[in-house]
Amino acid sequence: MEIHDVRAHRSKDNLPREDQLAWKIAAVASDPVEVDAEATDMIINRIIDNASVGIASLNRGPIKSARAMANAHMRSGGATLFGLPAAHKVCAEWAAWANGTAVRELDFHDTFLAADYSHPGDNIPPVLAVAQQCGRDGKALLRGIATGYEIQVNLVKAICLHEHKIDHIAHIGPSASAAVGTLLGLDTEVIYQAVQQGLHTTVTTRQSRKGEISSWKAFAPAYAGKLAIEAVDRCMRGEGAPSPIYEGEDSVIAYILNGRTARDKGESPYEPAYHVPLPGKGEAKRAILETYTKEHSAEYQSQALIDLAFRMGKEIEGRGGFDKVKSIVLHTSHHTHYVIGTGSGDPQKMDPNASRETLDHSIMYIFAVALQDGEWHHVRSYAPERAKREDTVRLWHKISTTEDPEWTRRYHSQDPNEKAFGARVVVTFEDGSELVDELGIANAHPFGARPFGRAEYIKKFKTLTEEILDPSESARFLDLVQRLPNLSAEEVVQLNPVAPAGYLVENTAKGIF
Repeated sequence: MEIHDVRAHRSKDNLPREDQLAWKIAAVASDPVEVDAEATDMIINRIIDNASVGIASLNRGPIKSARAMANAHMRSGGATLFGLPAAHKVCAEWAAWANGTAVRELDFHDTFLAADYSHPGDNIPPVLAVAQQCGRDGKALLRGIATGYEIQVNLVKAICLHEHKIDHIAHIGPSASAAVGTLLGLDTEVIYQAVQQGLHTTVTTRQSRKGEISSWKAFAPAYAGKLAIEAVDRCMRGEGAPSPIYEGEDSVIAYILNGRTARDKGESPYEPAYHVPLPGKGEAKRAILETYTKEHSAEYQSQALIDLAFRMGKEIEGRGGFDKVKSIVLHTSHHTHYVIGTGSGDPQKMDPNASRETLDHSIMYIFAVALQDGEWHHVRSYAPERAKREDTVRLWHKISTTEDPEWTRRYHSQDPNEKAFGARVVVTFEDGSELVDELGIANAHPFGARPFGRAEYIKKFKTLTEEILDPSESARFLDLVQRLPNLSAEEVVQLNPVAPAGYLVENTAKGIF
């Protein structure tokens, strides 16, 4: 692994492209290194995981809208849509849009947290869509997905977007562009231009995950994947991009990220540097092995706390029940406190009438329901009637968060034995007694009590799809995906679970398309 120092430069510096981060990303993407067995197995797991959550969300509002838009762009020899037969094809960028929205809707696919947040599985829909449309086989698909994970994970390790109120899809634009470049075997020059376009078009604000969170939370990563495909298409035709996109005098670092912060402080915007790790030439792309899967349909920083709530809920009931609770304080990291906790200052996070998307980003709500129910369900736990239950609202409003510097330090630690995304929870009862417990990592985390393996991914798939897919269709998809390295281009087109006829509900509202 090589560490690259990346900072803003004056235009007069004329920074050589070989010294630019976008070029270095492109060089990684164009390196024809094979995907090793361990990474291959995990890529298969994540394709299964994406299909699980994508199929489970087929008839939810945003997915119906995204599918309707995609269906207005039919294409013979295009890409498939979740739930529809392989013969039903649309343009690849619109398949990425619809399938990416389906994957993201339940907030239930994989995650990686470091300097910033990410859901690296967001790279899979655009790469799969292009593979299907362009006739690429399973081996090429593997290589493309490995690149998507590699680039996104390493950008997330080094470059914090959220502190500048930029949404994390700005890391998907470059990673998905690079991934599609790998899939298609493009040269470094073309991928370099596509990575720059991918970033330039996907820099958006974090308001999509703040305040009254709407369905755009699901659409945003899919949008980045769609734009990445379009960027690659343009660059394959000989078009260029704003350059240097990261380091330019008027570009992303200088006026959006750390350079802007330095300028606001009266300091030089050309001094602050990011230290971005990337594989060297010939080095295997294994970053996917550092990522983790969700067992519960909720924001990742709530995963360990849901597991902890299951444990603590039984103890609270043994002490007289939830009405005896005076307060609950979650001592946690900066990120958890300010993004999904009371440090956010969002009154919507305490509102029983809040949207599912907002409740998904309220650790106070999540912890209350998990305490009471001892389970977490991707539908029932967010139902309006569940959120409005009076005893839940009372308990919910007794919960707050506070930042603990030690938990913040552990959140950012690069030592896997220290890294943690949980909290220490202090329950104070009306009689003054306390119950204290803590959990650093979720049970399903690679270092957790019950790490996810192939059996757990398959179980998750069957649990989420058993009331939707016919058993024979479920078996067909699972058999096919587990043979991924050996799939022909024709079989890659079949990597799409098909719902029974009549299951899909369509959005009939009239749009532009």
